[in-house]
This record gives sequence, C-alpha cells and structure tokens, in this order.
Amino acid sequence: MKLLLTDCATLRSDGDLPLDVFRRFGSTAEYENITRAELLKEAADADIILCNKTPIDKAVMDAAPRLRFIGLFATGYNNIDTAYAKRRGIAVCNAGSYSTNAVAQQVMGYILMHYTAIPEYNAFVKKGGWKNAEVFSPLVFRSDEVYGKNLGIVGYGSIGQAVEKAAEGLGMKVLVYTRTVRQNGRTRFTDFKTLLRESDVVTLHCPLNRESADMMNAAAFSEMKDGAFFINTSRGGTVDEDALYAALCSGKLSGAAVDVLKQEPMSKDCRLADAPNIIITPHTSWAPLATRKRLLKIVESNLEDFLNGGRQNRIV
Repeated sequence: MKLLLTDCATLRSDGDLPLDVFRRFGSTAEYENITRAELLKEAADADIILCNKTPIDKAVMDAAPRLRFIGLFATGYNNIDTAYAKRRGIAVCNAGSYSTNAVAQQVMGYILMHYTAIPEYNAFVKKGGWKNAEVFSPLVFRSDEVYGKNLGIVGYGSIGQAVEKAAEGLGMKVLVYTRTVRQNGRTRFTDFKTLLRESDVVTLHCPLNRESADMMNAAAFSEMKDGAFFINTSRGGTVDEDALYAALCSGKLSGAAVDVLKQEPMSKDCRLADAPNIIITPHTSWAPLATRKRLLKIVESNLEDFLNGGRQNRIV
C-alpha cells in the first residue's frame, strides 16, 4: 500500500514527533505542507491519506481511484467531504478526545491570565517597574478572583466536560448550553441566551457546522454581561470576528482569548490583531508534545483497526 501524509509540518517541531511508525503499513510519501497540485498527483496511487487540515474534497477523491481510508490527525473533520467519501465507500476516521487535557488547561490558563493580570505584572517587573516602586506591592493592574464567577460552556463533549471539572475546582459556577443534553444530576443546562446573559466567562467547545457558524455574532455579544470575558478554542468559523472586534473596542467585553481564526495562518489584515485586551495564540492549544504523541498513537491504531475490519473512530 501507499500512504500519503499531507501536512506533517502541523504535527512536529524540529523532528520531535517521528512519523516512521506508518512505514510498517507500506510505502510512505511525506509532505510538510502539500500543495494542491502535489496532492492531486500523489493521490493517484494512494491507498491511504493521513492529514490534519488538508482539504480532501471530491476532486481529490476522484483523483484517487485506490483510496480506501482517510485518517485525520484531528478531532474536527470539516476539511473532508464526508458525504462524498461515504458515496465512494472511503472510510474516514478522526482522533476524538486526544487533546481534551491540553485544551482544557489552555482555557483555564486564559481565564487565570485575564483575572490575575500575571502577564502584565511580569512585563512591569521586567521593565524595572518594581525596582522603581515606592511600595512593596505596587497595585498598578486590576485583578480579580475567579471564585464564584459563572462560566458558560457552549458544547459538552469531552473538552467541555473537562473544562467544567477544572472550573469547579476553582470554585466557579458552571452553565452549559448543548444540543444534546445529558442530565447528570449536577450540571446546570440552559438555553443559549440565558448562558450569555448570566456568564462572566463564555467559552466555546462546539464543532463547526451550519448551526454554529457565526453563532457568536453582534447579537450574541450584545446579550453578554458588560465586562464579560470570551474564549474560543473550537473553530474560528463559530465567531463573527468583526463583531468580536467591536465588542472589545466598545468595552462591552473586558477581554477575549482565541486560539482559532477563520483564516489560518492569520491574514495580514486580521482586525483582531489590533483589538484591545485580546490574547491570541496560533491554534496551539492542542500541541503539547505529550498530546501529539497521544494523537499519533490514535491515528496509528485507527488505521490498524480499519485494516483488520474494525470501525474504531469511524465518521463514515
């Protein structure tokens, strides 16, 4: 068999994650970031395609008559034309839950950074501010406790549940909005508008689909508490970026933290780059080495299971 790995640069840094584990399945063609022309050419004799964010659409599948399996180094699969893959009988498997711990810790990191003002105080000290202070504890930045604050979680998959657990450990009160309510006798489930109105912090953990596209628009931000904090580690397409920019500039939000944008890498004219009180990370909440090692094992296991006739993590 021939295995095509299309975007290895998204999986490893300076070779810290060897991908030679796949050679036991057949010959491998590895691309750091495959071009469209290269993809269509290499797909012609590929039996297996392993990708992270490379779009695998109808044209690619039509160019790949031998293609049997698409393995995703990701939980989301909106880059795959799954309907056409199903028509073609091509299996598609994702890697659900591999990044749960990493993303949850990043969300809590954003919350703590915002309310403790640690980054601001660190910069103040390194610029000589403490050396030149007149008191032992210069209170130059506003901080707050997270204890007792309401955290609104949109989406209640494995990451949403992990964020809930971590937040409760800090004494936060959790509200959840999800399409599929799974009552557990503890979690407070509510409608979307109630969550927006009552939450001090809103964090998105939902997939990108027709219902969630631009769900955080001008109307949604207007429903939020004055001074609330907004977080997105789901998909950039869930947020109207112009509306978020306006909510930050107006002071409606006290801040925001995003790990995802509609266009990645960030466009040169992205408005959010110049927005006040925003933390932006380059889609790296999933990327600790331990997390990527777990991801690699899941993708390898998915492929092995498929070749043995199983349906582990099958999307179609």
